[in-house]
Amino acid sequence: MTQPPRPQDDMPRCVEELRAALALHGIALPSLALDLPTFAGTYTPPAGLVSLGNCNAATARALAAVLRQAAP
Repeated sequence: MTQPPRPQDDMPRCVEELRAALALHGIALPSLALDLPTFAGTYTPPAGLVSLGNCNAATARALAAVLRQAAP
């Protein structure tokens, strides 16, 4: 039986998938990373957080436009 991925193993993949998806729309969040201190916390279910970081107004507007376009 295959075990589900552990959060600490799956989170880097999650960050890279998000980075790649944003790049398809010409969007880069330079501070996109894992929030490492959350791996030391006790969350249910256990998982780390993705730090989206800061971005300039142009990037925020581009991200908002993509999200609006993708909405039903």
